[in-house]
Amino acid sequence: MKGVSGGERKRTSIGLELVTNPSLIFLDEPTTGLDSFTAATVIDTLRDLAKAGRTIITTIHQPKTEIYESFDRLMLLVQGKIIYFNEAKQAVDYFGGLGPRYACPDWDNPADFFMEMMSIESVPETDGGKRYKTKPEMIQEHQASIDFLCESY
Repeated sequence: MKGVSGGERKRTSIGLELVTNPSLIFLDEPTTGLDSFTAATVIDTLRDLAKAGRTIITTIHQPKTEIYESFDRLMLLVQGKIIYFNEAKQAVDYFGGLGPRYACPDWDNPADFFMEMMSIESVPETDGGKRYKTKPEMIQEHQASIDFLCESY
C-alpha cells in the first residue's frame, strides 16, 4: 500500500498550519529528507507565502545553491552567536571583505562555504605544510576565527 511521499507530508504539514492564517511561520528543516525537486517545490511554496505577506523563518543546513539564492535574508549562528544577519545576496561580499580566509570561491555554493567556514574543519592541519598542528592548537585557532567573526559583526 502506497502512502504519501516525504514532500507530500511536508506540504500537508505546512497546509495544516496555514488553516489558522498565521502571519509568522517557523519551520525547522523543511527540506530535510527530500529530493532536490521536492525541496525546491517546498521552498517555492514558502516563498509564495512570504510574497503574500507572511513572515517565513526556516532553519536549513546546507541548502542547494538554487535554494540558497531564493532566500531574502540570512542569519548565520555559531556557538549561539550571530555572525551575520542581513540580505542573503550580500553575505559573500561581506565575508570576502573580512579577508582571504573568509572569501567564498567563485564556483562554491555559499551555504556550503559558510558551514565549512564556521566549522573546525576549516582550520588547516599544518603550519604552511611544515608541521602538523596539535588538536588544542586547532581548537584555539578555530575559536580565534569565531571570535573574529563575532567581533566583526
